[in-house]
Amino acid sequence: QPCWREYLTTRIEQNMVVNCTCPISECRAQPTTAFIYSILSSQEIIAKYEKALLRRYVECCSNLTWCTNPQGCDQILLKDGLGYGAACSKCSWTSCFNCSFPEAHYPASCSHMSRMTCAKCNHGFCWRCLKPWRPSHKDYYNCSAVVSKAAWQEKRFQDYNERCTFHHQAREFAISLRNSISSIREMPKIRNLTFVLDACKVLEQARKVLAYSCVYSYYNQDAESIDIVEQQTESLEMLTNAL
Repeated sequence: QPCWREYLTTRIEQNMVVNCTCPISECRAQPTTAFIYSILSSQEIIAKYEKALLRRYVECCSNLTWCTNPQGCDQILLKDGLGYGAACSKCSWTSCFNCSFPEAHYPASCSHMSRMTCAKCNHGFCWRCLKPWRPSHKDYYNCSAVVSKAAWQEKRFQDYNERCTFHHQAREFAISLRNSISSIREMPKIRNLTFVLDACKVLEQARKVLAYSCVYSYYNQDAESIDIVEQQTESLEMLTNAL
């Protein structure tokens, strides 16, 4: 029993307990959950084992995923099938269910978040597979832009990138403001500040939409639709700045 305890503890510590087999090389038998519980005595090791089982279960369920909050969150999310994701009930972070980008990025599509463009020659490629965006990604692209066009494209990229970065930073400010107000609200003799917290949440969401609208507009090639998007974005930006 001490040998089994040491073996299982090591496998759990190395995150290799799921589907582990008997330590005897010619034996492929797998220890059952009941057997593992009967061998282990440390509550800390048992807790790690249960977390491993939970991770395995989530990975096996196509309609479940973990919250992708980069600051860390252990909440399990139920995919709604729409692809846009839903706010985590624990940390309010919204995850994208269709790609590996860490958060929902509407109105920018998943392909927008996967695509990179060289500011010098305008060559587009996928950051995941590093292959040319076209024709590998169901389209054609000829990287033969003249210098003037490349310079214009570089300036255009810088403008959209600066706007996108600004809105992300402004969003971080809204989050910091909401956290500060939350701590102040706990102080005695402070009136209800719920309406301010609600305003901060709206501000966070607006800044997020504005940031990803920059990505959407940069890749949009439809002149008519881009005019409409830019008008709506300008209106939202004006109202957001006022808020």
